[in-house]
Amino acid sequence: MVMASQVQSQLSKDDAVAIAGNLAANQRSGGGIGTVILRRQLSPVSSIEFVASTGLQSLIGMQTTRQLSIHSTATINISKSFSDGSVNLTNTWTRQLSETSSGNIELALGMRSGITVGWKKRDENVSAGGDLKIETGGLGASARYTRKLSSKSHGRIAARIGSNALEIEVGGGRKISEFSTVRMMYTIGLKGVFWKLELHRGGQKLIVPVLLSAYISPVFATGAFIVPTSLYFLLKKFVVKPYMQKREKRKALENTEKTYGKVREARASAEKAQQLLQNVATRKKNRQAETGGLIVTKALYGDAKAIEKRHEHMEEEVDSGVIDVTVPMNFLVSDSGELKLHEGVKKSGIMGFCDPCPDQPKQLYVAYTYNSRTFEAIVGDFEELLIPQAGQ
Repeated sequence: MVMASQVQSQLSKDDAVAIAGNLAANQRSGGGIGTVILRRQLSPVSSIEFVASTGLQSLIGMQTTRQLSIHSTATINISKSFSDGSVNLTNTWTRQLSETSSGNIELALGMRSGITVGWKKRDENVSAGGDLKIETGGLGASARYTRKLSSKSHGRIAARIGSNALEIEVGGGRKISEFSTVRMMYTIGLKGVFWKLELHRGGQKLIVPVLLSAYISPVFATGAFIVPTSLYFLLKKFVVKPYMQKREKRKALENTEKTYGKVREARASAEKAQQLLQNVATRKKNRQAETGGLIVTKALYGDAKAIEKRHEHMEEEVDSGVIDVTVPMNFLVSDSGELKLHEGVKKSGIMGFCDPCPDQPKQLYVAYTYNSRTFEAIVGDFEELLIPQAGQ
C-alpha cells in the first residue's frame, strides 16, 4: 500500500514552501518519508530549492533550475544521504521538441551512477512518455500511454523492463468530482498478478495493491483481467449510465422550472427584435439570391444536445432549449456576402438572440447556401463563425 500527500503554500511573491509525506507498506515491512521543500524564485529564468527529508531516506539537498533558452532548461541537484553517507549529484537537461512534446537527458553521479534519456508528449486527449536508463547496476526501460476516452474517463497502459524488472499494467480511471479521480490497474510481472486501486485527490494519492497470485498462471492471469473488465462495462451500461441519464434529466427539469419565466420573457424580447430586423434581413436575402451569394436557410441557437438532435421533429417552445435565429443571421450578412461572428463574444447578446437554456452549454447551428450549394456549420457559444469558408 502506498499513500502520498503534499501541501504547498505561497509565503510571498517569490517564496513558497511545500510539505510532503509518503507511506509505503508490504507484507513484511513498511516505512515513510517526510519532506520539506523551500522554493525561491531568483529571477524570471532561475529558481532554487532546499530539500530536507526524514525517514527511511533521510537527506538534505539543494536544487537549482535555470532556463537556458526559450525551449531549453537545465537543473542541478546535489544531496547528501544520512542513511549511507553518500553524496549524489544529478544534472538534467530538458528541451521542448514541439508544442506538445519534450525530451530530457539526466546524468547521475553517486551511489547509483547512470544516464537516463526520456521523452514526453501531452495534448488534449493523449499523454505518453518513455525512459531508457543505463546505470552501474544494469539497464531498464519504461513506457506509458494514457488516452482520454471521454470528458471524465481515461485508459492507461504502461510497461517496464530491465535487469530485474518485467511488468505490464493495463487499466483506466474516472473523474468522480472536480478534484478526485479513481483508477484501477491490472498488473502482471515477475512479482505476480495483482490489482492496483488508486485514489487521487488534489495533492494526495492513495494506492492499494491487491495481490492475486505470486505465480503466473495463464488461465488465472486471463481471468483476473477479463472478470473485472467485463463487470465494469456491465455496471456502466446497465447501472451507472441509466442512473446518470436520469440524474441529468432531473437536473435539467429542475433548471427549466426555475428559469421558465425568465426564458419566456427573453424569447418574447428576441421575437420583437427579429420583427424589427425582418424587412432588412429579407432585402439582404433577396439581393444575395440574385447573385448566388450567401443565404442562411436555417439557424438554431441553444442547448448543445438539442442541436445534435436538430433533424428530429422539434417544437420551438420555451422548454425546447433552442431558438430559431435565421432572421438575425441573414441580417448580419454583409454586402460582400460574408458573415462573421467574433471569437470570445457570447452569442446570446446578439440582437434577435436570447439565452434559451441558462447554465447549459450552447451551440450555434447554421445551414446556408452559397453558389447554389448547401453547407452546414456548428460553433460553440464563444467560438468564431466565418462563412462562407475558404474553398467554398
